[in-house]
Order: sequence, then structure tokens, then C-alpha cells
Amino acid sequence: MEKRNYQELLNKLVNGELDELKIEPQEFMDFQTAFMNFRQRKRIIGIAQRHGTIYYHYRNNNTL
Repeated sequence: MEKRNYQELLNKLVNGELDELKIEPQEFMDFQTAFMNFRQRKRIIGIAQRHGTIYYHYRNNNTL
């Protein structure tokens, strides 16, 4: 699997260019490093699915 630029993807999620960010189990450890260093991580919500896939969404002030 090609390594993705998670910092760029997180920025796109926050800027509204992406509605969600899908992270597969095999890429989670690489993603986690970028996520923990991301300034707005507390506004990003992850929803885990069966088999370890996680969907991340950005929660802004207009989102409940």
C-alpha cells in the first residue's frame, strides 16, 4: 500500500475538501503519528467499524 500524506488529508478534512477520511487497519500506526501531531485533532471524530476500519469526520461549530 502506498504511504499517504496524512497531514494533507487531515487539512483537507478540516477545510471541507473531504467529508470523511477512511483509515484501514494496516495504515493506522502511520496515521496515528500524524493525527497526534495535528493541532485540531480534538475536533476530529473517529468512528470504528468492524474489522478495524475507522472513518474520521471533522466536527465544526455548526455540527452537533
